[in-house]
Amino acid sequence: MTREQIEKISKALADETRLRIFEAISSQPKMTCGDIVSLRGVTAATVSHHLKVLHAAGLIECQKKGQFLHSQPVPQTIAKYAEALSKMAAPKIRRGKS
Repeated sequence: MTREQIEKISKALADETRLRIFEAISSQPKMTCGDIVSLRGVTAATVSHHLKVLHAAGLIECQKKGQFLHSQPVPQTIAKYAEALSKMAAPKIRRGKS
């Protein structure tokens, strides 16, 4: 994973609303924009914006089915992100620093 990808994911998850939306999407096999709006108490336009950011970071996939947009998490992205962060911290861990 490139540093640019790490930064993009970090920025996407740094926003409290986006993190809550990502958490909600990750708790279900698939969610629609309407599901997220009703769970999080935000407008459809706001959800749409946050979904675009999460999608651009590779954290979710979106599929349009009829009039509904279904979102689902991409676990591989989180796994690669966690691995990349772990590698960044590894030299410090090996030297006994926290």
